Amino acid sequence: MWRDESVTYQVAHRPLGALTELLGHVDAVHGVYYLLMHGVFALWDGGLWALRLPSLAATVLAAAGVAAIAHRLAGERAALLAGAAYAVAPPVQMYAQEGRSYALVAAAVIWATYLLVRECWAAYAVVLALGCWLHEFAVLALLAHGFGAWRSRAWRWCAGAVGAALVPLVLVSAGQAQQQLGWLGRPKWTDWAAYAVIAGAALLLARGVPQRELVRVALPLTLVPPGLLLAVSLVHPLYVDRYVLYALAGPALLAGARLAAGGWVAWGVAGALLVPSGFWAEWLRTPESRKDDVLAVAAAVRAEARPGDAVLFMPSRRREWLLSSPRGYGDLRDIALDRSPAASGTLWGTELPAPELRARLLAAPRVLVLLDPADQPVDPYPLEALKRQTLAAHFDLCRISPVPGARLAVFAAPGTCDQGVFGK
Repeated sequence: MWRDESVTYQVAHRPLGALTELLGHVDAVHGVYYLLMHGVFALWDGGLWALRLPSLAATVLAAAGVAAIAHRLAGERAALLAGAAYAVAPPVQMYAQEGRSYALVAAAVIWATYLLVRECWAAYAVVLALGCWLHEFAVLALLAHGFGAWRSRAWRWCAGAVGAALVPLVLVSAGQAQQQLGWLGRPKWTDWAAYAVIAGAALLLARGVPQRELVRVALPLTLVPPGLLLAVSLVHPLYVDRYVLYALAGPALLAGARLAAGGWVAWGVAGALLVPSGFWAEWLRTPESRKDDVLAVAAAVRAEARPGDAVLFMPSRRREWLLSSPRGYGDLRDIALDRSPAASGTLWGTELPAPELRARLLAAPRVLVLLDPADQPVDPYPLEALKRQTLAAHFDLCRISPVPGARLAVFAAPGTCDQGVFGK
């Protein structure tokens, strides 16, 4: 379980009142998903199985939706191949096994696309609006749909209805944007390279697809959402590839139709791609494929903790590493915590003012400190600087151990690192 999944887990376990209070402060963009997961855990508190099962089910639905679109526009053989192409795509597999909203968003967008093709206008508007409420960047699919449907008066009415339905979420989330997306930077060259590869492959595939209506659906879905988000992110950083996961339905549709049309070259390329995709898919099933592992961090803390120890998070948002594993705290004192996440209506709680925090630290004989990896920049905020300065001036660093995506440091009063319970 990595840190984003841990957020889902601990937020969805909050009482309904505390959950809705949180959404008024932060993470409103994920509000519908958290409410859904709250219901899942109310029915079955099945740990990681319950956390991830909705994403798996949504990916199955999404692959079926890709097949349904291809069946409608290119026939049965193309449907089988397109659905399989979507299902085996490594990014799709990644979010099929993750307790976040992106697989559900993809399923909603893909089935909305199918309803668009069928011209089931009311259902199209409802399903796409649901996708937008699961994550508002699903609205970019509406722009992709407009490339082929803008002449339709019914589609324009649906677009207006979806936009109107999204307004309340946009108004709330706009006030949270800096806190929500402040960690994002402008797109890296690797983001542009990945987009160029997928776009180039889609354009090449489109040339060999005889069903032009399928091309008019699939190509904009491939190019528009990620391309527009990348372009906007040059000015205001917003791009993360998972926000537009549903765009991978476009290349899958094109690949299915192209393979169904035959030709040894297409099948040769597809076969060659299965090899690196297989290695990638295997890597995705290892802890190393995620930024961190909150369960491994909690286990390391439990192994290191001694009676009377304090724990300190640097930065404070890394409190998430223990929030989904209450036993990770044990008898540890969260020395900086003022109000808990649930009590404060925040994701990670609020911390003490600087003078009180410093006094508590100075009174602690031994402190377990959870840190980001060494290659990550330190937070410049005054309270984080105070933590660093106090530890450096008044404690000895006994040892520091790497944990997947984190470091666990043990600080003790001067000269006590190897005394009694302070040793290990």
